[in-house]
This record gives sequence, structure tokens and C-alpha cells, in this order.
Amino acid sequence: MGVGLFQAEKQLVRDYYAQLDAAVPTALDQVQDRFVAADYLWRGFHPFHEIRSAGAVAEAFWLPLKTALTSMQRRMDVFMAGQNTLEGHGGVWVVSMGHLMGLFDHPWLGIPPTGKMAMLRYCEFHRVVGDKIAETAMFFDIPHLMMQAGLQPFPPQTAAHLVQPGPMTHDGLMYDAQDPEQGRKTLAAIDHMVNDIKTWRDGIQEPLVEELRRSWNEDMIWWGPAGIGATYTIERYARQHSGPFRVGLTDRTFNGHICRIAEGHFGGFFGWPNLTLTPSGGFMGMPATNTPGDMRVIDIYRRDGDKLTENWIFIDLLHFWNMQGIDILARTTNIVSGHETGAQGNKP
Repeated sequence: MGVGLFQAEKQLVRDYYAQLDAAVPTALDQVQDRFVAADYLWRGFHPFHEIRSAGAVAEAFWLPLKTALTSMQRRMDVFMAGQNTLEGHGGVWVVSMGHLMGLFDHPWLGIPPTGKMAMLRYCEFHRVVGDKIAETAMFFDIPHLMMQAGLQPFPPQTAAHLVQPGPMTHDGLMYDAQDPEQGRKTLAAIDHMVNDIKTWRDGIQEPLVEELRRSWNEDMIWWGPAGIGATYTIERYARQHSGPFRVGLTDRTFNGHICRIAEGHFGGFFGWPNLTLTPSGGFMGMPATNTPGDMRVIDIYRRDGDKLTENWIFIDLLHFWNMQGIDILARTTNIVSGHETGAQGNKP
């Protein structure tokens, strides 16, 4: 990784954001044509899934969202780029994470507007080829937006979900070139953590907190999605998320990642899906099933020293539970609009 190697790709995505965010609805197609490749692949959370043209992404996602969240602005907390380190994938990817904030003036996906500020938490991976964006993973926390609108899509969560801040160090916006050695250290810390999940993957008997301490600083923060929540310190993370997650989900298959990069003290990955698991009961207050479900996940990390210390997580929980026959989005929004009975709306 050479210093300044990714500056052209970063600038392309920054220019794309500037024009996309400023565009009126009728100009969205022109922005997409200017920056996005003809054979574009866009991956988004349920109910969007895969879309294979720039114009269709504008019509299905950006136009309705910008119509619903008026005066929308992008509030980024992390911006980085890097060469995909996964064998067989490659390419330069640019990553953005933060919130899309606006005035929630019109319905979106059946979620009722509030007329107040609302924030859609998002993370986006772009593969840049030449002067075009060829591929995008756009992950976003719809259940959190539902909660801001007064809905309760899930039973009470084990941790606490908030409008999540960016890095404690406030240095996640890496517009300038970074020291490649710092990126290598971050990637090594992420790889070590992924390969050291032994008590869950390999059935090794040891206290979970001991495994976690090999990869994480004691004051770690895990910024999880709505429905699970955020948790602070290794001990509370083990109790409030990692422990319940490992107990409540069985028949685990790791499907691999599509992209894994690092720059400076930050790094991350995404998969489509990362994991396939079967609920064995209790996870997120839901019953056991005999049905495997896919988890599409983005993880963004901040390293402090030799270990990881902050982790922002995006999981397509709507898709996962939809595969179990539970349509969280339709169930919750239909209750509000009066199209379901109370008894139907209260079933797990």
C-alpha cells in the first residue's frame, strides 16, 4: 500500500456524495450516470436486496428516501479506502459510515413520518474502477428509524441502542493519505480477532471474556444494531451480546467476506451473507426455529494499540427474521396503519 495510493478513489466518492446529496429528485439519474458504472451491482438491506442498475437504485432507494427525509444531509464519522485484502476479490474500495439526517416529513417503507429530525444510520462500501463506482454495499439500520418514529419492531433488547456517535478519537474521516504501516497493524488486529473466535467456532472450553481479551481492549465499545443494542466493556459485551448471541444461534456457517480493508487506525469488512445460523430460542426474544437464516453484516473497527477498541455493526435483521417467516417491517407498520389486529401484531 503506497502513500496516496487511494486519493483518486476517495475524491471520486466525495464528489459523488456532494452531487448526490445536493441533487433534487429529478437530477438523481444524471448523478448516477456520471459516477456509476453501467454494469453496477448495489447490495442493500431488506426490502431492497440486490439491484443491478444505477437508475433502478435511484428510483427504488434514493428517490423515496430523499422524499421522506427532506433537507437530508450526510453526517460522516468514518471515511477510508484500501485495497481489498481477500484473495480472489481484489479492487480498491472506499468506505463511508455515519448517519443520513433529515426531517422525517413523508412515509418511507410504511414507517409513519414524525415531522421531526430523524437519522438513518448507514455504512457504505464502494468498489471504484477507474472513474466509476462499479459495486456498492449500502447497509442501513431501518429498525432504528422505526424506533425514532415511535414503533417497537422487536422485543426489549439486551443492550442499549442510541443514536450512535463516531469514534471517540474523532479521527475517522481520513480524507488525506495515511501511514500504510498503521493500516497493516489494524488489519492484523482484525484478522487476529476473526481467526480467534474459538470458544464458539471450535468448541474450545474457556471463559468467553478470556477469548475476548486477546483481541479487545478492556474498555471496548460494541455499537450494535437496533434490536440488539450497544454495550461497553468486555464483561458487559460478553453478558449483553456475545454470550446470548452464541447461545441463541446454532448450526453456524461462516460464508466468508466479500471485502476486508484497513486504513490508519480503522478497518472493516462486509459479507453477503457473512453467516448462516439457526435460532435455537431466546435470541432477540424470539422463539426457536428449524430454519437457517442469513446474516448480512458490516463491521467497522477502530484499533487502539495492538487491539481493537470500538466496533460499529450493521446486521440485516429484517432479512434474517423474514427468512424465519417473521416480516418485522410489514408487521410493525401495518399495526400502525390499522391493517392488522392486535393479536397478530403481538405474535413473535
